[in-house]
Amino acid sequence: MDIQMSFKGVESGILYLVPTPIGNLEDMTFRSVRILKEVDLIASEDTRNTQKLLNHFEITTPQRSFHEHNYKERIPQLIELLQEGTSIAQVSDAGMPSISDPGHELVVACIAAKIKVVALPGPTAGLTALIASGLTPQPNYFYGFLPRKKKEQLEVLNQFKQEKATVIYYESPHRIQKTVQVMMEVFGETRQAVVCRELTKLHEEYLRGTLGELNAYLKEHTIKGECCLMVEGATETVEEMIDTRSLKEQVEALIAQGLKPNDSIKEVAKRNQLKKQAVYNEYHEID
Repeated sequence: MDIQMSFKGVESGILYLVPTPIGNLEDMTFRSVRILKEVDLIASEDTRNTQKLLNHFEITTPQRSFHEHNYKERIPQLIELLQEGTSIAQVSDAGMPSISDPGHELVVACIAAKIKVVALPGPTAGLTALIASGLTPQPNYFYGFLPRKKKEQLEVLNQFKQEKATVIYYESPHRIQKTVQVMMEVFGETRQAVVCRELTKLHEEYLRGTLGELNAYLKEHTIKGECCLMVEGATETVEEMIDTRSLKEQVEALIAQGLKPNDSIKEVAKRNQLKKQAVYNEYHEID
């Protein structure tokens, strides 16, 4: 067991996790600005991006890059500095460090080394979008970015098919329509969902409707800006969610939605907890 008294008996440097604006610079807190000015070093996901923020608030603290491509070599260096008494603030490009951004591994390393970790409250896209979405805010489940390949997306989304909490995803504007289309295959066209883009910025926009309605809109409209995609939880009982169509009809429906025949057979077998060969035989009408 480990007990951390964050501001008592400080013998080494402290790692501060500092959230940064997700779009609107006015969302930077007074405390976050003060900490970035007072620490000895800022560990930044992208030093060029963070420098713009530092310039805006007249912060002259030096930076060191810390991102997904160099964190393994950086962590021992940062731990050594912290043990020597250097105070460090870790920031991502936008929002909370560690949430779909670098940071978690450094936190774990600091805890293991008995170095104090202090998180500051501030901007985070998921919950900010959720409370204005109109979907049930509690309970909620934050997932973040889905895998890019459709097969892997289906595997993840099927795990949430009976989840009753509102689920929060992040997505690129270039992939949002295809992702919504895959969600339709798993959750159905009538499941309520909300897409929020350009959060806190001038062109902030919420698209509210069913997955079917969102899919139709996104097919006709190209959107810009990182997206937060929220999907309501399941309201059906397990019995109501059982597909009453024949196995062949289920396979044909997935093929019509764009899946390859073999992948469709595999998915139907999984959904019905059957062997793939049994579904294959019925689809091809093999006795």
